[in-house]
Amino acid sequence: MVGAGTMGAGIAQIAALGGYETRLHDPIPAALEAGVERLRAALAKGAQKGLWSEAEAERAGDRTGAAANLVDLAECDLVIEAAPEDLAVKRELFAALADTCGAGAILASNTSSLQVTAIAAEVPEPERVVGMHFFNPPALMKLVEVVAAERSSDAALDATTEVGRRMGRTPIRAKDSPGFIANRLARPFGLESLRMLAEGIADAATIDRVVRLGGGFRMGPFELIDLIGLDVNLGVARSFYSQGGEPERWRPSPIQERLVGEGRLGRKSGRGFYEYGDGPHREPDPELGIDAPTLDPVALARIDPAAEAILPRLFAQIANEAAFACEEQVGSPEDMDTAMRLGFNWPRGPIELTELIGAERAGALLAELQANQGDAYRPAPGLTATGRY
Repeated sequence: MVGAGTMGAGIAQIAALGGYETRLHDPIPAALEAGVERLRAALAKGAQKGLWSEAEAERAGDRTGAAANLVDLAECDLVIEAAPEDLAVKRELFAALADTCGAGAILASNTSSLQVTAIAAEVPEPERVVGMHFFNPPALMKLVEVVAAERSSDAALDATTEVGRRMGRTPIRAKDSPGFIANRLARPFGLESLRMLAEGIADAATIDRVVRLGGGFRMGPFELIDLIGLDVNLGVARSFYSQGGEPERWRPSPIQERLVGEGRLGRKSGRGFYEYGDGPHREPDPELGIDAPTLDPVALARIDPAAEAILPRLFAQIANEAAFACEEQVGSPEDMDTAMRLGFNWPRGPIELTELIGAERAGALLAELQANQGDAYRPAPGLTATGRY
């Protein structure tokens, strides 16, 4: 494991728990020491919580060691990097790993935003380079995206998938495209909510409440953006917009641009879409007895008068992004649903939400919005009345 930060130490932890001899490397000695300490502390804490036994924690600790230099990884069959999201840094690192490790070693990147094919550009045998994108924190999040670069071999992809399973994760196969599966399919959740806010459909608190109570999501879109950080979320939005060829549906929101410019960055700055003082930012949701997610008009009316304008529109855009993703073959429909349930804790996956709203209804709503508001609502060709992609 290259990179001993939060992600690197977490991935090393689940690798050791999965039965693998694991070596953790970081070029900064203090960071390596801190990573090893973090890993061992997490193993002990997990045993105390009953996530695994004390004996399992002890055995995992025995399988784990520090690697002060890259050459100490020479005998590894799989190397996963969790270095900073900088293409030049990762290319240089992978070229060094290719020289250090045996020709049969698989080299995997935990990147969440860079093309794996680009990372593999300096590797003499690019067929052994794959993406292995874990979610934070790795010890708790069960999803791992196994990403096929242009020249990744089936053998490397199959072996990486099996490693993910032995680590106790649920691996899905993803195409090497912007955001892979999960981060891409999450785009409409925030962007469409920001568009509705800009149009005055409802305020942020109302949209969040409708999405929680009617949609069954644990957090509303504006709560989630505040938690992530408006500046971080905006950076991701800009990256998607650029990498995807600037499609209107991925255009960053002017509201978010303005708030970031004002220093309203969310929880970390004390103010974003909400004010964060000493108490909670909102009142607890009432118990309405609604079986969410739902688009039942009676149920939605119990939440808020604006709910029937909010939730169908959000679900239609989620269905639309899923249809575009299916058309581009970024992953199977089954893997798309798995990605959003496990990677983002959605109550249902986007294909399941498409079935809830109905492809015909979603397509008609998007066509109406496109006629009035432009190409941010252009329906995907595959979003048909039959509901098939």
